Amino acid sequence: MYDFLQQIWPTLWPTLAAIGVILAFVPVLGLYMTFIERKLAAYVQDRLGPNRVGPFGLFQAIADAIKLFLKEQVIPDHVFKLLYFIAPTLSLMTAMFALVVMPFGPVPTDYTSGFRYIVAPGIDIGIMMMIAISSLSAYGIILGGWASNNKYSLYGAIRSCAQFISYEIPLGLSIIGIVVAAGSLNIEQIVAAQSGDFWNWNIFWQPLALIVFFTSALAETNRLPFDLPECEQELVGGFHTEYGGIKFVLFFLAEYTHVVTVSFLTALLFFGGWHFPGLSGPVDAGLGGMLLRTFVLVAKVSMVVAFIMLLRWALPRFRFDQLMGLAWKGLIPLGLVNLVCVAVVFTFDLPKHLLSFTAVFLFVASLISARNLQSTINMPRSAGRPKAGSILSEVTV
Repeated sequence: MYDFLQQIWPTLWPTLAAIGVILAFVPVLGLYMTFIERKLAAYVQDRLGPNRVGPFGLFQAIADAIKLFLKEQVIPDHVFKLLYFIAPTLSLMTAMFALVVMPFGPVPTDYTSGFRYIVAPGIDIGIMMMIAISSLSAYGIILGGWASNNKYSLYGAIRSCAQFISYEIPLGLSIIGIVVAAGSLNIEQIVAAQSGDFWNWNIFWQPLALIVFFTSALAETNRLPFDLPECEQELVGGFHTEYGGIKFVLFFLAEYTHVVTVSFLTALLFFGGWHFPGLSGPVDAGLGGMLLRTFVLVAKVSMVVAFIMLLRWALPRFRFDQLMGLAWKGLIPLGLVNLVCVAVVFTFDLPKHLLSFTAVFLFVASLISARNLQSTINMPRSAGRPKAGSILSEVTV
């Protein structure tokens, strides 16, 4: 047994170290993402934000965590207790397990020695595995709504199920073009295909795929303007109405983990990952080059996270019919158009940067959507316009 452990230890310890980094980093990141989001909200709304606990309010997240851990664990009598406790745990487990194939730094080609910024490197179906695992997080929300034995929670869970199923389709369509270009489902290989100049980044020749991917991924994370599963104005608190204390924290942490996952995927698939012009050749040798590439990736991910947070305070919430219409009438057709264009370009061996003109389809779709929305707003009430005061009369983007 000792000889076996000694034999596998060079490949085992990097995996254990990567798991330890994720388990230690994700909870702390979830706490301080809350703090950062509150600060960004304060900046947008021209106020101070949290500033009482610690210098500049930096310890506010720790104080909130202590408060939530010390809160009484109230369990309503009418819930199905087994599923009631399983639901938040399942949500967090699936969200964190998806990070197994996610490189959070430059991954060396030699997987047998030294620390690597990934738990399971070299997975040939890495991107497919991540999407499959992430989709399981819907079960945690559905179980939470069902186990609460509350009609408002159940409504929120049902809407969540419809939303997840709908937006997984354009999410997959947007990734297929990237996979075809890289010739691999391995995330490290997809990043390697974007090395070199800026023009090799997928954002410059698949802008339509980026818009479809980012919009769909945002809907998968239940963030505004797609937070219908927990729409507090309509459904009290949505699927987690009956949850409080540490149980609510697990749902909350799962949501922020999804935000981090989406941000990493956006940076890795479309913005070159840890690549940057000038970071090649001799600069890669040694610890300094690895740390510099790690900084590049973290900077890109931070910008995506900040953009997601700012969207919360810039856009109003969709109505549910608009939410579903955007997926089935907007994103899925655009994803199919992008896929057909990618197939034509690579079949006839055309320059791949011709795909940048697919952004024209997005522009045309935006004009059509704006015209349809304007005609709905200006429709006379006698022609079927919803009466004021009804849910459907809300004017949103």
